[in-house]
Amino acid sequence: MTSMTMKRVGAAIAATAAAFALGVGGASVAQAKIAPVDVSCTNGGGQQPGGQQPTCTGGGLTQDTENQNPAGHAPGGHN
Repeated sequence: MTSMTMKRVGAAIAATAAAFALGVGGASVAQAKIAPVDVSCTNGGGQQPGGQQPTCTGGGLTQDTENQNPAGHAPGGHN
């Protein structure tokens, strides 16, 4: 093989590796950062008990969560 052919083959391999790393690796990292966060509690009547913190304490309460990214925002299409 000539020097020019070796350079072309090397460039093709590098481009394929970069496309794979950015296309596949980037998507999985972004999805892993979205997590459910406690936002409120509701009782059996569908009301929020007064003075209740975002995480439920006590019995008879249902935990309400919201999917959020690290900035604390709910990304579109994830709730």
